[in-house]
Amino acid sequence: MNKQDESSLIRDLVITVFKTNGLLIETGNGLVRNAGLTAAWWQVLGALGYSAEPLPVARIARNMGLTRQAVQRIVNLLEQQGFVALTDNPYHQRAKLVVLTTAGRVALKAAEAAEAPLNRRMLDRIGAKRVAAAMAVLIEMNEVIAQASDASVGGVAKKNSKKDQR
Repeated sequence: MNKQDESSLIRDLVITVFKTNGLLIETGNGLVRNAGLTAAWWQVLGALGYSAEPLPVARIARNMGLTRQAVQRIVNLLEQQGFVALTDNPYHQRAKLVVLTTAGRVALKAAEAAEAPLNRRMLDRIGAKRVAAAMAVLIEMNEVIAQASDASVGGVAKKNSKKDQR
């Protein structure tokens, strides 16, 4: 395979990831509708539910590859619905920590139950080893993209991310 064909592999993979993302959002919205969620709400609840500790909005955004503003908007809606609460952050006066409420945990469990049959079908068809290999490739791609992004903005993103860690 020549260099041009190899480059088109990355382009085709990126296009496929975009398509997969669209399908995940569309399907996710359908799966969690009965739990009173949207795919975006589920994404933020999942970030909180699978974290070992409460997180500030900026950290959720960074972990999920979203903008801080988008996550803040979702957190505000989740708080209005009673799925999350904001608590004081001992490391930062203004950046509150977002925590799941009991209702948030129930909604996340309902989302997990709704997605379980689809997850099983994907695992049965693709196999755990191939899923793990795909995840490893995506993680590595994310690292390369993040490094390229840091380099293109002169390290500004890296400096800002230190603030987000608090």
